[in-house]
Amino acid sequence: MSEVASLFQRAVDEFDKRVQAVSEDQWDGDTPCTEWSVRDLVNHVVNEDRWVKPLIEGKTIDEVGSALDGDLLGDDPKRAWKEAAEESIAAASSEGALTATCHVSFGDIPGEEYLSQVLSDNVIHSWDLARGVGADDRLDPELVDFAYSYLEPQIEAWRSGGAVGPALEVPENADRQTKLLAMMGRKG
Repeated sequence: MSEVASLFQRAVDEFDKRVQAVSEDQWDGDTPCTEWSVRDLVNHVVNEDRWVKPLIEGKTIDEVGSALDGDLLGDDPKRAWKEAAEESIAAASSEGALTATCHVSFGDIPGEEYLSQVLSDNVIHSWDLARGVGADDRLDPELVDFAYSYLEPQIEAWRSGGAVGPALEVPENADRQTKLLAMMGRKG
């Protein structure tokens, strides 16, 4: 298994730990993503992870159509998450996944690039969900390092596209997780 595929699985597992910590009375609770409840946040990540299989398989956004729109959680959010997680991990570790051409909204990119984006999204949203439900918000340091190294060179493009909020100032000696969160507009 490649490094990206291995880290992808670990990032999905990190998010899974936080999903398993959600109690039935927390689904409507707030998260650091102010426009999203806990349920909305989990639905977003389920959506992101559900896109992995069709995009790695070479499908276009038009071919997928509206199949992944709306509420993907149904009556059993944890089961919906489990199914999305298993599917995305299988796709990420499939033969040819890293070299596949993924047709995303802004053009064609290699599978490794696409998986790195989704991996990083899982890492950041693991923290968001942990904060939303009062779970452990300490992230796997290797995943933090990967996400920081991957996102930092392109963060201004993400910010100008509205994908992340304004960066926050942190002390120079802050740990890497704090720096990653601040870069993404989150106070750690």
